Parts: sequence; structure tokens; C-alpha cells
Amino acid sequence: MNKAILLKSRPKGTPTLDNFEFSEQEKPTPADGEVLLKTKYVSVDPYLRGRMRDEKSYIPPFQIDAPIESGIVAEVMESKHADFKKGDYVNGMLQWKQWQTHSGKGLQKVDETKAPLSAYLGILGLTGLTAYVGLLNIGEPKEGETVLVSGASGAVGSVVGQIGKIKGCRAVGIAGSDEKVRLLKEKFGFDAGINYKTTQNMKQAIEGACPDGVDVYFDNVGGDILDATLKNMNRYGRVVNCGAISLYNETEQPTGPRLEPTLVKKSLKMQGFIVRDYQEQFQEGTEQLATWLDKGKLTYEETIVEGFDEIPQAFIDLFDGKNKGKMVVKV
Repeated sequence: MNKAILLKSRPKGTPTLDNFEFSEQEKPTPADGEVLLKTKYVSVDPYLRGRMRDEKSYIPPFQIDAPIESGIVAEVMESKHADFKKGDYVNGMLQWKQWQTHSGKGLQKVDETKAPLSAYLGILGLTGLTAYVGLLNIGEPKEGETVLVSGASGAVGSVVGQIGKIKGCRAVGIAGSDEKVRLLKEKFGFDAGINYKTTQNMKQAIEGACPDGVDVYFDNVGGDILDATLKNMNRYGRVVNCGAISLYNETEQPTGPRLEPTLVKKSLKMQGFIVRDYQEQFQEGTEQLATWLDKGKLTYEETIVEGFDEIPQAFIDLFDGKNKGKMVVKV
């Protein structure tokens, strides 16, 4: 049989296991022009929470009683497609199923001899590319500047800080535990770190960790940390709005300080983005990330959870910060 994970109901606040449903289905058979895929690794990401809302966005919402989808690395078990053969590994947006057929459109072959398969969901996948295109296109880091990153021990943030260092910047990370702050400095090469959970005054903490002010802020969390950072931004600073995980589970529209006076007074640039806006840079970005990885200029951390049945819990655990680096489920 073939298991699938469906969205049973739309979460109110933080998702729970009750919002998911396991379904038993028959194992599919590929038609002409299709491949049969067996799921090997599943990416769970904070942005999936937005797709659980019934609202218009840059990508359609998940439907009730339909399978959830995310980035997946799968093995081709049977092929009736000219471009794929049995034994190929592929990466693409696929459904949370143990087995599925696919037309091949949008699938990319990946090479397990160059990097572990799970890396193609993280450092060599959309998360690595998110860091690459967001920091370089919007953040525009210059040698000698200070790059501040929130969610810095996560899959995107940890890469942002490392690219900042490659570009000759001072990198400062904000994370949720002393252990994660140590990881930032000892493994990822950040110059300083802040544990926001034990910090009473974020404005002062950022000022202390960034004595020359903040030139580039790569924001993965939004909320109070963004407010505190703006007070420490240098003139002509750039704010890269990548995510706002602190707000994803809010049930009402949050309010905060009005940003306009600060943006005008300091001539700040503040821009959000979706990684797929930069698809034309994906090949270049993947090649550059792979080169830096091969030369030891980049490293990465993964939290790998084992078992198809553990996918929903792994997703929920993201909101409690239980991951270091990329959260991946090995099936």
C-alpha cells in the first residue's frame, strides 16, 4: 500500500497533529511519459504554514483532504519517460506520499556522488538559493559592512552569515539558545551571536554585538526583533525580508511600531522576495554554492528525523526551534 499525508483542517494558531490525516492508497503505476517515484527525503519548511491558510498568496493554498507538498528527493523506481531511468535520483515539488507517479516536468536530477541527497533540500536546494539570491541581490553586502541575521542557526540564516563572511563582512546572528549561538560562532564562523530568548533588551543587545551599526539585516522572523534592528540600522542600510516565522501562527493582524519615519530618516531599503523570483540565477547560484562547499568555505547543519509518519511532527517542531540547520525527514 501507499501512504499519503493530507491536510485535514486549517490550523488556528500553531499547527497540531489533528490538522493532518494519513490516508492509505494503492501504489500507482506509471503511464507512458511518466516515472514512478519512491520518496527518500522530505523537506519541511516554515513557509508551508502560509499555504495552510485559505487566502490568496504567491502560491495556491493547500486544499482540505488533499496531499500536502514540499521539496522532496525521490528515487526513480520505474520509468516510461525518455529523460529518466530507473535508479535516478530527482528533486522537485512533490506530494507527501511514499510512492507517486510524475510527468517529469520540473524534476531535476541530483548526483549523490557530489553531495548527500539531503543536501539538495538544503544547502544545494531552495534554502541555500534563498540565502544566495536574497543576500546578494537585495542585501548587496560590501566588504567591511555588518550583516545581521535572525533565525541564524536555521537552514537559510546559517548560509547567509557564511556568504556574508565570504564577502568580507562582519556577521552577527540571532538564535534561540546558547547552544545555537555557540554553533553560529564555532561551526559557521559568525563573529558574534545573540540568544533572543534570554535577552531583555534586544535593541541594546544588537547595539553591543554590532558596535558599528547594522548595514544589512536578513530577516527570517519579523516582529519585535525587526523593530529592535531598525533602531540600529546605519544610513543607507538594506533590510531583506525573507520570512516572519514569529507571526505565522498569529490569529489576528499584529501591530507594531510605524516604520516609515525610520525608513525615511535613514534612507533604508526594505524589500521582501520569493526565491522563485530569481529562477534565472538558480544554476549560477547552485554552482557557486557547490564550489564554496567543495573548497570548505561553506558548511551546513541538518536535523534529520527518520520515518514517513514523523513528517507532520517534524514540521510542527520548526515553530519550537527544535531544528539546527535544515529540518529534513528521511523516509
